[in-house]
Amino acid sequence: MPEKFYSPQDIEIKWQTRWDASPELYRASADGSSDRPKYYVLEMLPYPSGNLHMGHVRNYSIGDALARYMWMRGYDVLHPMGWDSFGMPAENAALKFKKPPAEWTFSNIAAMKVQMKRMGFSYDWEREIATCTPEYYRWNQWFFLKMFEKGLVYRKQSKVNWCPECMTVLANEQVVDGCCWRHENTKVEMKELEQWFVKTTAYSDALLDDMKQIEAGWPERVLTMQKNWIGRSVGSEIDFALAGSAEKIRVFTTRVDTIYGATCVILAPEHALTASLVSTADQAQLKSMIDEQARKDPADVEKNGFFTGHYAVNPFSGEQVPIWIGNFVLMGYGTGAIMAVPAHDERDFEFCTKYGIAIRPVVRPVDGELVEGVFAGYGVVMDSGEFTGLPSLDARTKMNAAALAKAFGTAAITYRLKDWGISRQRYWGTPIPMVHCPSCGLVPVPYDQLPVVLPLDVDITGAGESPLKRVPSFVNVSCPKCGAPARRETDTMDTFVDSSWYFYRYTDPHNTQLPFDPAKVAQWFPINQYIGGVEHAILHLIYSRFWTKMMRDIGLMTNDEPVKNLFTQGMVIKDGVKMSKSKGNVVDPDEMIAKFGADTCRLYILFAAPPERDLDWRESSVEGLHRFIARVYRLVTRNADRPGGDAGETNDADRQALRKLHQTLDKITKDFDSRWHFNTSIAGLMELTNELYLRESAMSGAAMRQVLPVLVQMLSPFAPYTCEELWEELGLKGPVFRQPWPVADQELAKEDAIDVPVQVNGKLRGRVRVAIGTAKDELERVALAEEKVLPWIEGKQVAKVIVVPDKLVNIVVK
Repeated sequence: MPEKFYSPQDIEIKWQTRWDASPELYRASADGSSDRPKYYVLEMLPYPSGNLHMGHVRNYSIGDALARYMWMRGYDVLHPMGWDSFGMPAENAALKFKKPPAEWTFSNIAAMKVQMKRMGFSYDWEREIATCTPEYYRWNQWFFLKMFEKGLVYRKQSKVNWCPECMTVLANEQVVDGCCWRHENTKVEMKELEQWFVKTTAYSDALLDDMKQIEAGWPERVLTMQKNWIGRSVGSEIDFALAGSAEKIRVFTTRVDTIYGATCVILAPEHALTASLVSTADQAQLKSMIDEQARKDPADVEKNGFFTGHYAVNPFSGEQVPIWIGNFVLMGYGTGAIMAVPAHDERDFEFCTKYGIAIRPVVRPVDGELVEGVFAGYGVVMDSGEFTGLPSLDARTKMNAAALAKAFGTAAITYRLKDWGISRQRYWGTPIPMVHCPSCGLVPVPYDQLPVVLPLDVDITGAGESPLKRVPSFVNVSCPKCGAPARRETDTMDTFVDSSWYFYRYTDPHNTQLPFDPAKVAQWFPINQYIGGVEHAILHLIYSRFWTKMMRDIGLMTNDEPVKNLFTQGMVIKDGVKMSKSKGNVVDPDEMIAKFGADTCRLYILFAAPPERDLDWRESSVEGLHRFIARVYRLVTRNADRPGGDAGETNDADRQALRKLHQTLDKITKDFDSRWHFNTSIAGLMELTNELYLRESAMSGAAMRQVLPVLVQMLSPFAPYTCEELWEELGLKGPVFRQPWPVADQELAKEDAIDVPVQVNGKLRGRVRVAIGTAKDELERVALAEEKVLPWIEGKQVAKVIVVPDKLVNIVVK
């Protein structure tokens, strides 16, 4: 058959049309009736901003290649997609484009869905969800009420992170380098508001302890980031009395064995006692510290403070020590007060040295004397009253017991993780299902009145209080308890609520009685493979782990963790920085598709770098992938109807081609099953294609008919459109991704010859190519005759020749 011209647009539109007409192609079993093993592969759902970017394309191409491979391996694959569609960008767009947030959001969803289909991603669109629909956010409200009943949701007055541009509260995790996570240059402020909180701290230990269930399948750095964020510290809480007062200052310390070396107490700027201890003259400095804490990581700021003029009493020694305010002490960690022991803590040493506060060593090394500077290790306690001479760990135990007996302290555990503030003073989010009644107080909306529907006729001004407060039909309600006039809660939920459980809804997206059927969750969970950016390590991924444990405890499931295996792909870089709209370096996938085709775009994004590393975008390399796929297309089409001949008759070209085929198949199978080195998989396919071009004219028709279908199958997870076309060209019944994955023949993959290194006195001097299994005496003879080796042995006495068959020849000369 004459070779055909490769026209990706014609091929891809043809197959996209066919696939759209056959939604069952990507459908997972709905009722668990399939006897195939289950595999749930999922990429993190996008925000519908209106356009896919290359970061999306990379994420989804990785997941799509895996899904197609697992179908070919015989699995019942669940591969869904949806939209994380609430949030501030929709309100900002409403102001900019004069469109209601709902209209803007759903038009973007429609546009991005077209792009995803054009890329050939194999999603089961019958399971599609959008978190901004009442059908979905009804269940956010349902979960809120369940947690309220269990005491996991509460309301309190709190200092919060406030973004003046978003005009809303931010969780601690949403403050990055002192700025809003969405607005890199907008400084976060501190503000006091009454807020709704989810009690994530109730699961602090479970979030840490259950990491043992996922440590084999999650990146170590993600687990480390979560451990550090949760920040469990084992220590003591000790009360220092405020001199001349009945007030107590409770400090948390992990080193109570050093308490006799405490030379001051330092309070967080926001500590409850600070206002009463700080003079009028120091109030401006105090406010400056509070603002600084909102904007900067305390670990990155220069340590500053000031003396309050007050003293605290060390309950162990009875000594009075000065009370200071320090910008590096956090109200959100421990008790918001520390005892400074500068001889045994680097941070305390830096602060106390700066301000001339005394430094007093009270622990020495077990096997030596103290040297100048800080000794932060455990040792032997000294100058510490009755505890002198004890090893540090023994002193900790006895000091805790003494503090408990005398009622001024106790052993304690504290956490860096704090409860999750979910209140947002914005419109485009899930309404919180509570009512404020003058008589009854806070009253939950009854379950049978869910969902509390977000009104669509809202005027978005972008300034001032929540837009919902200006909608009387929403705000003014009757109390569900007493029937009197009442006011609906106008805060909406943080959008991370939406994404904390969405992947469970995919298993049962149309359920109107429950968030999902527990039996269907049991069928699919935990997720076999989750794919997304590492930037979600301490936001979405911690919240989703918490949400799973909460749902387990209300009886919706039995699994402790949502995700068995997590993969965090690298970023797409262009011009030296992350590709983003704000930096003006975005490459539009639609332009790449129009120029090269979707398959080329997918191949490049998987070939240009290992998936876990950053990818440096180069359009010249995209052209190279386009040439490669066109070569495959020409090779297959011109040999598609080549007569097969006798399959038992093979020549040397056949054997070489089949060997390379099965070596490549073995490599790609291992890449999918373990390393995910798709870049080397595609490189292997390039090498195989080169080999077939080299031997094409000499190969028999029978061998070519063996090779081409396997080549197409191996390429199909990466370039599905072209491979579907080639599968049809070969006269084979499709779809190709539903065919069994071929099995590498290890005998055919074996090399019949090998390059053996030849050394002279241990230094490499040449190589000889011999048949595998060549006898020692023959290998020695060939090595001694190798022309590159001869100059190193001529005129010298060969003392001995060491031969390791198939591995090495070492000639020892004098």
